[in-house]
Amino acid sequence: MSERTGWSPDGIDISLPSSARIYDYLLGGGHNFAADRATAEELVRVLPVREMARLNRSYLRRAVLALVEAGIRQFLDLGSGIPTVGNVHEVAQEVEPSCRVVYVDVEPVAVTHARALLVGNPRATAVQADLRDPAAVLGHPETRRLLDPDRPVGLLAVGVLQFIPDSDDPWGLLARYRDALPSGSYLALSHFTPDRMPRAMAAGADIFRQTAEPITPRTRAQVLRMVDGFDVVPPGLVFTPQWRPESPEDVPADPGRANLYAVVGRKP
Repeated sequence: MSERTGWSPDGIDISLPSSARIYDYLLGGGHNFAADRATAEELVRVLPVREMARLNRSYLRRAVLALVEAGIRQFLDLGSGIPTVGNVHEVAQEVEPSCRVVYVDVEPVAVTHARALLVGNPRATAVQADLRDPAAVLGHPETRRLLDPDRPVGLLAVGVLQFIPDSDDPWGLLARYRDALPSGSYLALSHFTPDRMPRAMAAGADIFRQTAEPITPRTRAQVLRMVDGFDVVPPGLVFTPQWRPESPEDVPADPGRANLYAVVGRKP
């Protein structure tokens, strides 16, 4: 019996696990398939991936709130994933209804469900595009419709850049986005790292090789290079739960188990 459902777009290979659908499953979502769930459970056996996903999502919320407080009113969310609780437009527009958000993902399921969620919201849209093509992302009609190129942008790359191999030069890609954005724009990112649990992360990387998007975990120095050309804001590059926690109780005893670095920078 086929697992394909009415909510899945035609033409996708549901037997090939997808990072967006794995993340959806780990966060408790329902837009995933058996192959995604099986891969997620393999990951659970070698890494605290449910905790990692939860802490990463919490960081996204805090980063968006911080950028809104800093005056950002438009966001470009690269690798936005499948909509779940606490999407960028929900967080930002609750504080400032004028905020505009463009979601970008290459995964058809993610874009289909983002568009369905955004019906009736004229200040948010979803674009199916590959973040490795900044010109296509920034030049997309929907991006151009919603984002004013002369006003600062909050560029979000949360939990996505580990899916960009060194051969595709994620540092150069971010530099191209940075150069296209006006002064006063921000970059907020998080990224898998092997620094805290190297053997477990290596085992996780082996599992991800079975999926549509293998991962490249990176060291502190490699992640810090990604904000070259930005002024890093306090508290600097830290593990996700350590980035401006709302209370001391929100930081676990071993924050390194988050296995993702987080950092925010402002373009001078």
